[in-house]
Amino acid sequence: MELIAALVVAFLLVAGALFALVAAIGIVRLPDLYSRMHAASKAGTVGSGLLLLAVGIHSQDLSILARALAGFLFFVLTAPIAAHLLARAAHKAGHRLTPPSVRDDLMKEQMVRRTYKTKG
Repeated sequence: MELIAALVVAFLLVAGALFALVAAIGIVRLPDLYSRMHAASKAGTVGSGLLLLAVGIHSQDLSILARALAGFLFFVLTAPIAAHLLARAAHKAGHRLTPPSVRDDLMKEQMVRRTYKTKG
């Protein structure tokens, strides 16, 4: 049983570290602010969540595992929302997409709001 737990913990640690590495590479390599935020929020959340889960299992204590699961749930609920709000604020501040990007849904939304304000 101890060997199985050690293998599960090792797998979760390696997987979490790989997701964190992918997030770091995405932050460095992606072209604009919005895609960098996407990489940081998605891969970073999964990576840190897997690392927390590995620590909780490795502790072999139910209360620590419960706290690790609560931390993972907190990451999953807050990181994507925070990244979305930061990206929206950056868009309102004037950061535009790079030329390879083909859609800007927030720009369409702002144009629709302006149209309704001038008509009404």
